[in-house]
Amino acid sequence: MTGVLQKAVRDHMRSCQPIGHQSKARDPIMVDYVEDAWKKLLDLFFPPRCVGCELEGHHLCPTCLAAVARVKPPWCALCGRPLSRPGFHLCPQCLHSPLLIDGIRSVAFFDGVLREAVHHFKYGGLTVLGEPLGELAAEGWRSLRLPGDVIVPVPLHARRVRERGYNQSALLARELGRRVNLPVLENSLIRTRETAPQVDLNAQQRHANVADAFECVTGEICGHGVLLVDDVCTTGATLNACAEALRKQEPRSIWALTLARAR
Repeated sequence: MTGVLQKAVRDHMRSCQPIGHQSKARDPIMVDYVEDAWKKLLDLFFPPRCVGCELEGHHLCPTCLAAVARVKPPWCALCGRPLSRPGFHLCPQCLHSPLLIDGIRSVAFFDGVLREAVHHFKYGGLTVLGEPLGELAAEGWRSLRLPGDVIVPVPLHARRVRERGYNQSALLARELGRRVNLPVLENSLIRTRETAPQVDLNAQQRHANVADAFECVTGEICGHGVLLVDDVCTTGATLNACAEALRKQEPRSIWALTLARAR
C-alpha cells in the first residue's frame, strides 16, 4: 500500500507543472524533498513493516538484512561468479568469452528476503527500500574496495522510466554515493533502444539482446575510474554492454557493483 501511494505522489509531482512550462523538467531535488515528506507522513498512518518478517517499524529490518546470504570468495576474477573450488582464476565462461568490463562484483545472492526486497523496490514502488539496500551496497563496496571515483547507474529506457516513475539503479546509486562519498553521474549513460526482458533468455541471447543498446553521451568519465551500479547481475550481459559504450569515452577503468547476483 505504501509503495503504491509513493509512486502516485511521484507521478503527480512530475505531472504538476505550471501552465506554459510543460516542457521544463521538474526539479528532481524538489520531487525528492516532497516525496520524503510524504513518506514520513505515510509512516504515521501506515507504519512500515519488514518485507521479510513483517516486523513493524522497518521496511527491511536489521535482522533480515543481516541474514542475507553474502557472496564470498573464491569467485571469478572477471565476472565475479562464485567458483566451486579455489585455485582457479577465471570461470569457464570467462575463459571462453571474456567480458569487456574490468570486473563485476556482487554483494549478496538473489534469493530469500533480498529477492523479495528487490522485487518490492523495483516493481512495487517501495522506493524507501533504497535506504537499507543502499547501505547493503555500501557495505559491499567498503569490503571489496573496488576502483572508481565516479558512479554510473545502469540506465532504463526513457519509456520504462515514465511507466515506473523511477530508475531503481539510479536510486541505489544515489544511496551508495551518499554513503561512500562518490559523485553519481546519472546522465552520462543512456539506453538508446528498448530491449526485451532478459529473464527468459539464455546467456547468448542476453548478450545479443542488449548489444549496442547503450550510449555514453558526455565526456565526464574520460580519465576517471567508473563504478557501474545495478540491482541484479545474472550473466553480466547488460553490464558488459554498458562497459562497451563507456569505453568509447576512454575512462581509466570500468568496474561494476551489483546488489545481488543469481546463484
